Amino acid sequence: QLQASGGGLVQAGGSLRLSCAASGRTFSSFNMGWFRQAPGKEREFVAVIGWAGDRTRYADSVKGRFTISRDNAKNTMYLRMTSLNADDTAVYYCAMRRVPYGVPGIRNAEYDYWGQGTQVTVSS
Repeated sequence: QLQASGGGLVQAGGSLRLSCAASGRTFSSFNMGWFRQAPGKEREFVAVIGWAGDRTRYADSVKGRFTISRDNAKNTMYLRMTSLNADDTAVYYCAMRRVPYGVPGIRNAEYDYWGQGTQVTVSS
């Protein structure tokens, strides 16, 4: 089970940190990621992180502004978001892969378990 939190309303240029708490699985063995879906758009890749935390990938639109991390001792993944703009407004979902280890991918279909989503709204 994945529980995302930390979303909210923020002004353009502001920052937020999202959290994703996991339970029921050996958290440290699985690649995880953040995806987002804006109204009327498909769900898109934001950032992913490998099971050991040493591999990360970012969408070009967030590179340099967002940082993904994980604390395996706390079974929690994070997304630090800075310099937010209106294009970042979306529901953010955390996801976990079912198969352990491997290289983290960026396609939605590679992830089997999804959190409920947390709304991020950036006002301009």
